[in-house]
Amino acid sequence: MEQLPNSQTEPDGSAVVRVLSYNIRSLRDDTDALVRVIKACAPDLVLLQEAPRFFRWRKKITRLAAASDLVLLSGGATAAGPALLCSLRATVERTEDVLLPLTPGQHRRGLATAVVRFGGARLGVLSTHLSLRAEERHQQAGLLLDHLAGLGVPHAVAGGDLNERPGGRTFRRLGDGLRDCWTAAPWGGEYTFPATATAPDRRIDAVFVTEGVEVLGCGVPSGLPGVAEDDLRAATDHLPVLTALRVPATPA
Repeated sequence: MEQLPNSQTEPDGSAVVRVLSYNIRSLRDDTDALVRVIKACAPDLVLLQEAPRFFRWRKKITRLAAASDLVLLSGGATAAGPALLCSLRATVERTEDVLLPLTPGQHRRGLATAVVRFGGARLGVLSTHLSLRAEERHQQAGLLLDHLAGLGVPHAVAGGDLNERPGGRTFRRLGDGLRDCWTAAPWGGEYTFPATATAPDRRIDAVFVTEGVEVLGCGVPSGLPGVAEDDLRAATDHLPVLTALRVPATPA
C-alpha cells in the first residue's frame, strides 16, 4: 500500500499533519493492541470517541496518551466522551469542551475542540460522536458546523463516529459544509464497522476538513507497516481512520 506522507513543516510555513480518528469503546478491549495501532499510525492529532468518562477517567486517558507517545489535549468526561490527543509537535493555543443539548432518555453528546499550531499553520480541531437517533444526529451536525466556524481559524479538521453511512441526511449536511476526506483522497480501507467482522461493511466514521486544507490521503490503515490485522480487530469495535493533510501557513 502506498504510504502516507510523514509529518513535516514546509519551508513556507505550511505543515503536513497526520490525524487519526478512533472510537476506542471506553478502553474495554485490548489496550495494548490499541496502543500498537495508534503508535504505528504516527499521528500528530488523535480524535477519540468513547473515551473513558467515569471513575478515574482522566488518568485512564492520560495513560493511553503516554503509552502512545502523546499527551491529552482536551475532552473525556467533560465532553461526554470525545477527546483529543496530540504529539509534542503541536503548540496549543486553546481548548474547549462543549456539551450538546440533552434529549431525555438519550446519551449526552459533546464536542472536544482545540486550536493548535504546527509551524506557521494554525488548525482548528474537533472530535465528536453523534446520536443514534436520526433527527437528533442531524441537529447535532448543525451545532458541530457552528462550533467549528466559531473557532475563528481559516483551516480546521473535524472527525468522529457519525453513526450514519454516506448518503444519510446528516452525512450530507456535513459534506455540504466541509470536505469528506475519504472522498477527496481515498487511501487504505473504506469501511470502519464492525472491526470484529471478517469484512466490515459500513463507513460510519469519517474525517472532514474546511476548504483550503489539502487532503493527501484518508482511510483505514489496513496494511500499514506495524498495524497488524489482529490488533485492529482486538483494539476496539471500530476501525480507525487515518488522514494526512497539508495545512497552509496562516497569514500573520
